Amino acid sequence: MALNHFVNELEILAQIAEGDQRAFTLLFKHYQRFVFSFGKKITHSEESAGEIVQDIFLKIWLARESLPEVKNFGAYLNRLVRNHSLNVVRKQLQDTKSAVEFSKIFSEVDESTILQLDYNETNNLLNQAIAELSPQQRMVYQLCHQQGLKYDEAAVQMNISSQTVNSYMKDALKKIRNHFRKHAVAYPLLILGLFDKHHF
Repeated sequence: MALNHFVNELEILAQIAEGDQRAFTLLFKHYQRFVFSFGKKITHSEESAGEIVQDIFLKIWLARESLPEVKNFGAYLNRLVRNHSLNVVRKQLQDTKSAVEFSKIFSEVDESTILQLDYNETNNLLNQAIAELSPQQRMVYQLCHQQGLKYDEAAVQMNISSQTVNSYMKDALKKIRNHFRKHAVAYPLLILGLFDKHHF
């Protein structure tokens, strides 16, 4: 779908950079449909597209102080959504042992455009979330996500099935995402209530 810009977009971005949640809400309402549609087009999944919307705007808010440096927010958002959506697809394909097929797509992505989060803030939130996982979920996350083991390799090490590993990983990632959204510093909780994929 077409990407329509704010007339006073630079002013809105400057206000968001100063922590203005009202301005951020305006930005969210203006671009959420585009992010959802673009994410769905790439992932072919409404559920994934809904998660992409919240992930993208969470990243934008956490890195809001850098927004005044963005000269073309439309192009910036376009690349950000594309890269994030392709990362989602890559993870899905890796889970189904199709990483080779995805590499043809991902090789064309310019990862330098991905928005950078504040490292300390993000790392602290991640460590908190991991600590709250169940022992099994934490072990699966550490083996597969941090150490890079494949699901079948982690299954052998934990003496469980690869299907169980997959289930633990999905639950772990869901809990981590929810923790991040709940505790992200100064992230407007209103945004979580604004988004409803059924409105698209």
